[in-house]
Amino acid sequence: MRREELLALTADPNLWNNQEKAQKMLSEKNILETKLSQYENFVQNLKDYKEMEEFAEAENDETMLSELLSNFEKLKQETKRAELESLLSGEADGNDTYLEVHAGSGGTEAMDWAEMLLRMYVRWAENHNYKTEYIEETPGDVAGIKSATIKISGHNAYGWLKSESGVHRLVRISPFDSAARRHTSFASIGVYPVVDDNIQIDINPADCRIDTYRASGAGGQHINKTDSAVRITHIPTGIVVSSQTQRSQFQNRENCWKMLRARLYEIEMQKKNDAAQIARDNQGENGWGYQIRSYVLQPYRLIKDLRTDAETADCRAVLDGDIDLFLSAALAQKVKVDDTI
Repeated sequence: MRREELLALTADPNLWNNQEKAQKMLSEKNILETKLSQYENFVQNLKDYKEMEEFAEAENDETMLSELLSNFEKLKQETKRAELESLLSGEADGNDTYLEVHAGSGGTEAMDWAEMLLRMYVRWAENHNYKTEYIEETPGDVAGIKSATIKISGHNAYGWLKSESGVHRLVRISPFDSAARRHTSFASIGVYPVVDDNIQIDINPADCRIDTYRASGAGGQHINKTDSAVRITHIPTGIVVSSQTQRSQFQNRENCWKMLRARLYEIEMQKKNDAAQIARDNQGENGWGYQIRSYVLQPYRLIKDLRTDAETADCRAVLDGDIDLFLSAALAQKVKVDDTI
């Protein structure tokens, strides 16, 4: 088994002569052990629940049977998620990810909406024990944010979130409108994998314009108002990345190069999967600039994904980070599309 092989390799003291290789092997070992432990827990829980069910039926204990029904449903959902996660086999699915938020049309409304979306993804990451790091944040003129970039670190972070790229539409009564009229706002989400250093992405420095500027954040735990902020523009593609949260210009510059490599790598991945990408585009998936989901808070409450038709009326839970319904539906649909190609 691969676990035994990894145990033997990581026990070799010479492994640590190459720190990068050692860390990679340890990470693989930990992920594999977590998956095996999860499977063993599923099997044991199912066995325990069945034994308890037999006892509850013999005793005619309705309370215990009701509790067991709830436990069975929870176990069903957990195994379904694990099954879907096993399908995350893309080249970069297991990687950390950058997530960008950009306010679209709608003025202050759109900037407030962009901040709501950012909070939603941060809460989702926290709920799944992922680590979040703010890379860049540009506040709105009145409220909300114009743009922001965060890094979400954890196994399969990119695989789960990659389907979120696109335009998200909000309909609600504006808190900024004294006449309490209904407004429609848009914000764009971009998701790009953090690429490993061993993946070669050639960038010609002559193709890039590097600008430095004072960070524009309002202060606090993830904004440092210094002159060290960096912006890199990749002229051939028009890609612009920026970082302002580190104290030194050198660190912000490094962040920018990493994000640029991620964006260019995403382009290369799309080129390698033209057939699958065309199929997904025809179904309205993933492409930047497509409206992928509507969040209607007024006159009724409904959040609906326009690609998968997954929907829920529990808007509060979704905006608090409970978006697994949509992530799972998008992944399941992608598997169906790929199977037809």
